[in-house]
Amino acid sequence: MEVITLLLPLAILLALLFIIGFIWMTVKGQYDDLETPAMRMLIDEQNINPKGNIITNKEKS
Repeated sequence: MEVITLLLPLAILLALLFIIGFIWMTVKGQYDDLETPAMRMLIDEQNINPKGNIITNKEKS
């Protein structure tokens, strides 16, 4: 029973450290989208002319 007095606070402290670490990484952007930047080169670009209209690559040629 004496072990519980040591392990219970240690387990609570460890859990708090994990929660604080998760919140910190989320705020810093660690879990942002990692797939889209790699596929961005495959997406057709859209250009905006001075009038504010969107010009696709098909309309340029």
